[in-house]
Amino acid sequence: MIHFLLTWVSTAVALLITANIVDGFQIRNFTTALIATIVIGLINAFVRPILSFVTFPITLMTFGLFTFVLNAFTLWLASTFTPGFRIDGFLPALFGSIVLAIVSSIISYFLRKVK
Repeated sequence: MIHFLLTWVSTAVALLITANIVDGFQIRNFTTALIATIVIGLINAFVRPILSFVTFPITLMTFGLFTFVLNAFTLWLASTFTPGFRIDGFLPALFGSIVLAIVSSIISYFLRKVK
């Protein structure tokens, strides 16, 4: 349970950091970031596997680079379902997904060191 809460909060913090780095990627406050994290998790659990299956040939032909487009799309989709979370176009979604992955990895690294 503690691991789940730590992951949830650290992802919300990563979203807030991403919003401060990427123009066009906006989150109103920490509560919105927590809600957006849940929405992103649900989309990754239910929609993403279908999208990954359908786009597998494209992903294979681009040597996995199309995954960045899928990440951008899932972030954008989450922003449409979360009040207070807004992404202003494809490029902010793409850059936001890349920055979010980097920031989340850094936070996760430090959390593993703290344990």
